[in-house]
Parts: sequence; C-alpha cells; structure tokens
Amino acid sequence: MAEWLFERFPDEPEGKLSRRINALVTGAVCAELARELGVVPHLRLGKQARDDGATQSDNVLGDVMEALIGAFYLEAGLEATRSFVRRIWADRIETQVRAPKHPKSALQEWAASHDRRPPEYTVVDRSGPGHAPRFTVKVAIGKLAEASAQGTSKQEAETAAAKALLRQLER
Repeated sequence: MAEWLFERFPDEPEGKLSRRINALVTGAVCAELARELGVVPHLRLGKQARDDGATQSDNVLGDVMEALIGAFYLEAGLEATRSFVRRIWADRIETQVRAPKHPKSALQEWAASHDRRPPEYTVVDRSGPGHAPRFTVKVAIGKLAEASAQGTSKQEAETAAAKALLRQLER
C-alpha cells in the first residue's frame, strides 16, 4: 500500500501519505473488504464466537483480511499479491482526492483554532467478549460540547466520537 501511494501521489509530503495509508488500512476498511469479497460464510468459528457475533466483528474480519493477504503472499508471491491488493483497494484509492485528516487530529486542530481546551476522551463502557469487545467513548471540549460513539476498539470508538463531535461543531 505504501509503495502504491508513493507511486500514485509522488509530490505529496510524508505526513499526507501517512494520513492516506492510515485511512486505507484500518481494521474497519479491511473488514469492509472482507465482507465485499464474501469471506463471512467461509469463516470457521467456535459456537461461542458465533453466538457473540464474531462473524460481523470488524476486529475479526480485519484480522482475517490481513491473514488472507499474508497467505496469498506465501502462496502466490509478491507480484500476484500486489495485483490483488491494488484490485480490491482501487476504488478507495481513486476516490481519495485529498489526504484525509484523521478525525482526532481534525478535532484537536478545531479546538486550538477556536481557543478551546484540547479534547478529552473517556471510556464510558466496555462490553462484549474478549474477541469481540465493544467500547463506548465520550469526547468533550470543556463544557462547550460532547459526543459519544462506539467501536470495536478503544481507538475506533475515539475516532468515531471525534467524528461525531466535529459534525456537531461544524453545524
């Protein structure tokens, strides 16, 4: 992915390329791709994992996608794997006109540019089994505004909360 982005956007500085790659290889994106490829019906999971909804977990499906790419590399080599990755990620690369700004960074910048305190993130709930956790995170900018969101990891929930708060602040 890094090689491809460097080829596709040769004049972009490292920071923008980093934002691009981070947006393209998240667990959520890998999980979306696994779903699009029809991986879910082929998963072999124990009863407890199935009962807990692991077949729809972004964590599980993201890990499966990474494992599939690794297995493909071991079986078919670099060139075939490169071709596979570029084929399944092509739409996402082509629609990414600008390097996306991570929602947490964007919220931090919003707060600074409006002379506000930095955002504070708090985990308000953690539920679910170990292989399919669910986190609820609240983000607040002082007493000005707050938003909550859920995710399958603390990081994912923080990102979703930051995105929700940004939408609220930009109205």
